[in-house]
Amino acid sequence: MAAIDLPFDGAEYQRRLALVRAEMDLRGLDALFVTDPSNQAWLTGYDGWSFYVHQGVIVLPDADPIWWGRNQDTNGALRTVWMGAERVFGYADGFVQSTERHPMQELGRHLDALGLAKGRIGVEMDNYYYSAKAHAALCERLPGATIVDATALVNWKRAVKSAPELAFMRKAAQISEKIVDGLIERVEPGVPKNEIVAEIYRDAVRGVDGAWGDYPAIVPLLPSGSDAAAPHLTWDGRPFATGEATFFEISGCYRRYHAPFCRTLFLGTPPDFLKRAEAALVEGLEAGLDAARAGNRACDVANALAAPLEAAGIERGARCGYPIGVSYPPDWGERTISLRAEDETVLEPDMTFHFMPGLWMKDWGIEITESIRIRADGPAETLCNRPRKMFVKP
Repeated sequence: MAAIDLPFDGAEYQRRLALVRAEMDLRGLDALFVTDPSNQAWLTGYDGWSFYVHQGVIVLPDADPIWWGRNQDTNGALRTVWMGAERVFGYADGFVQSTERHPMQELGRHLDALGLAKGRIGVEMDNYYYSAKAHAALCERLPGATIVDATALVNWKRAVKSAPELAFMRKAAQISEKIVDGLIERVEPGVPKNEIVAEIYRDAVRGVDGAWGDYPAIVPLLPSGSDAAAPHLTWDGRPFATGEATFFEISGCYRRYHAPFCRTLFLGTPPDFLKRAEAALVEGLEAGLDAARAGNRACDVANALAAPLEAAGIERGARCGYPIGVSYPPDWGERTISLRAEDETVLEPDMTFHFMPGLWMKDWGIEITESIRIRADGPAETLCNRPRKMFVKP
């Protein structure tokens, strides 16, 4: 069975594969085993909620990739990957969560059959989906192989987006705008948070203008008042209250591509310290957007943001951004470049980032962020188009 509805054409997948193979050649790899579901999707189109079991893609120098996973998920692979059925391998259910055997023993058998028993094989060691037990079992099954760390090899090749990828991200950005518009309209004192989150998901999944919405890699984050000092709290059933600021960290998602977007809403009259923080944050955002130019470095963006904040007496210890694109839970970042003072990575046209300078202080917090694209000339493009401010509802 051929894939039903591939997100991209064959030329796009071959472009990506060529980038990865060139890097494999530089590193002397005979094969690469990719477990990150974002990387699997980017290389093959595979899309399914099966990443809670062991699965992955085998990339070879001179043959189509192989998708490997649980037997019951091979039907999903046949419907989503661009390769033929002969490039989809499954393992028996007896390997799943067994204390007597491990799926990597079966993967090792396939690699052995491919002539890789003594090969140099790259794996994504620092990855949510590749466990210490998996690595030990694979090494035991292939004692003659050289298994090396190839963490983020594929992630780095995803950094510069193609025109079709940018088109997907712009659709995701439209969904992000719809979500934020709905939040500003619906949030009122006394409205329970879970009711608002239900509407976030309604807007996110319904999408916009024929662009259906997918599930985001991170759930909505919306702490209020002193809880906004904690950047990663989700929601409960408590109502929104007058006199509190709530930041909303959300993202539209279209065909697994994201455009994160954060805005803060204050119910009532904001205190002066929060208005001063807003002014410094917006000034820093504007400076950072201007610094986010091709040829500049990641640290230039971070330093441009920092100057107005430091002048206002605000210290940030965290990075202020990261690359975005295709992603699966639990993270919508690409885990490569960081917008921070220590990162001297040179920015290239069509790199995309969540420029995310949230302020999380001792007993308050505020987030005003933008998803951005590095242009060939000039300052960064913002994918969303909404006022860059803290919203206030008296």
